[in-house]
Amino acid sequence: MANNNSGNSFDAIVVGSGISGGWAAKEFTEKGFKTLVLERGKDVKHVKDYPTTNMAPYEFEHNLEVPYAIKKENPIVSRCYAFREDAMHFFVKDKEHPYIQEKPFDWIRGYQTGGKSLLWARQTQRWSDFDFEGPARDGFAVDWPIRYKDIAPWYSYVEKFAGISGNKDNLPQLPDGEFLPAYPLNTVEEYFKGFLHDNYSNRTVISARCAHLSEPQPIHLEQGRAKCMNRVLCQRGCPFGGYFSSNSSTIPWAEKTGNLTLINNAIAESIIVDENTGLAKGVRVIDAETKEVTEYFAKVVFVNGSAVNSVALLLNSKSKVHENGLGNENELLGRYFAFHNYSARISAQYEGDLNFSTDGRNPAGGGYIPRFRNLYKQETDFLRGYAAGFSARRNTYTDQEGIGINLKESLNNPKLGIWNVGSHMMGETIPKKESFIKLDESEKDEWGMPLIRISVDYDENDVKMKADYLDQFEEMFEKAGFINIKRNDATQAPGLDIHEMGGARMGLDPKTSVLNAFNQVHACKNVFLTDGACMTSTSTQNPSLTYMALTARAVDHAISELKKGNI
Repeated sequence: MANNNSGNSFDAIVVGSGISGGWAAKEFTEKGFKTLVLERGKDVKHVKDYPTTNMAPYEFEHNLEVPYAIKKENPIVSRCYAFREDAMHFFVKDKEHPYIQEKPFDWIRGYQTGGKSLLWARQTQRWSDFDFEGPARDGFAVDWPIRYKDIAPWYSYVEKFAGISGNKDNLPQLPDGEFLPAYPLNTVEEYFKGFLHDNYSNRTVISARCAHLSEPQPIHLEQGRAKCMNRVLCQRGCPFGGYFSSNSSTIPWAEKTGNLTLINNAIAESIIVDENTGLAKGVRVIDAETKEVTEYFAKVVFVNGSAVNSVALLLNSKSKVHENGLGNENELLGRYFAFHNYSARISAQYEGDLNFSTDGRNPAGGGYIPRFRNLYKQETDFLRGYAAGFSARRNTYTDQEGIGINLKESLNNPKLGIWNVGSHMMGETIPKKESFIKLDESEKDEWGMPLIRISVDYDENDVKMKADYLDQFEEMFEKAGFINIKRNDATQAPGLDIHEMGGARMGLDPKTSVLNAFNQVHACKNVFLTDGACMTSTSTQNPSLTYMALTARAVDHAISELKKGNI
């Protein structure tokens, strides 16, 4: 039986404490709203609960490697680059939270306070009107209900608080932001940038923009954060707060207001709907440990559980008013699910600049090549385009020839090799109706919740785009004088990009979308969804900065509507 306690009433409920949920909590509490945040995983306090953050490699039992037995038990999550001995405690294990793959999909999750904001790669780029106007121009998905001008001030708002390093690059497809000093490119990255400038009119390498405090401002010091120390151990949790996470930034900020209640191990089972008004009145929650059911009530609900779980929550929120799930009157909830195509890489070597090496570590990861395909007109046999990373480094090697004192001397004095360069693609995929998230009709998890079924795959557009990326970069690498070029057409399943988007897309027409221009559910205007599920298309940029901006904007709108008595 549900525990209906009158003390369970709040002004706002936020489901999830990751990047978007943390922002919703900050915005509501800062404006004086008593806010409940429901987090289905354990609590992770900044600094206190980062057990490996200051450990040296030799202090790890397996030298940072994941033991074979753990890999065997976790074939999905162990494919993630950050699932190592120093951070695997922040990842959901495969057996603990199963799901059904109608087609292979590697769903990477982090159930704890802060969610995946502890683990993200921290790359941050604004979208432009090339992205927001893309579906309408190119004839796929539906038109976005917003344009760049609508979100630009909110990008600025969240950038100043989060702390984003970068340069003013003056690129129409990648708008400039409110930047801290950028991390510099190294000599070979600068060489390739110059080569592209001299040989291609529309291609460039920029310093990758990232959520690191290269030069903290007063607002960051007020949060208790400090300069990034360039340790590049970010997946462990940063004791300095050098990179942005909910744990180091928005959640503590919300706590300081006295208006935040954070409940952990709280699985949102469904949104409770008032059958007389059709509006949401709260959230039904299952305790992950005791399985006790409790109902919490509020005037407005923000859904921020990450794309797949947020869609599943709405689908599971059935009532007499919303028989197919909350917001699913048009039967599009869960449809048009998409991702980013990371399935191609290319590497090479460079014999120049041998009088230079790298010093220290770059938390930005090196360079970023913004999209240059199909920007102003359709010029290829595939829709949309791709961005790419680009980085260079010199590795050391040891001469293992010889014996005795000569071998010992060689092993004790490693030498620098030539430069290794590499790139990976980040391709925009086209959302399709047949790509979906839905609830299984019979199989349940240990809390009695329907298992989630996921069906998504690459298509012909992705194949053509990948081939173009490999061809274009091989050509550029050859012309730049790189040698030993190796193309890598990876076989990874969708999901390892960890950029799942869509399923509850924004749009102008309630008949063809789930959310409106302010992330409100068309059919239930006091429910908002601002995580990846809201995305109408995927662009080529990393999406988290856009989630932050959309969330801050949506909370501002929700507060305005509450004050007017509209919700």
